Amino acid sequence: MRVKRGIHRHRRVKALHRLTKGYKGMRRSTVKKAKEAVIKAGQNAYRDRKLKKRVFRSLWTVRMNAALRAVGLNYSRFIPALAKAKIALDRKSLSEIAIHHPEIFDQIVKETGLSK
Repeated sequence: MRVKRGIHRHRRVKALHRLTKGYKGMRRSTVKKAKEAVIKAGQNAYRDRKLKKRVFRSLWTVRMNAALRAVGLNYSRFIPALAKAKIALDRKSLSEIAIHHPEIFDQIVKETGLSK
């Protein structure tokens, strides 16, 4: 008796097509190219999850520096002053406060003793 694998292959290809939904050309329709595309997409996603953390940290730094420049300070002097004043806020929180609540950010800057 012969082994029939049609159902299993169809399910596997169908699952692959679900993963490649939105891809263009052969990367969506052809099994071999679709498989390559899915593998590559997985590699990119893994790498970029790590990279995202770096990108956001630099964004918070830039935002804080912009808010500090408006007050006449800079980021490199502000961070050590925060540590010295024993203010334990992370960069993400400080960045959000600087954008959405500038008056509170000004109070934090005054607490560091750097304000002019």
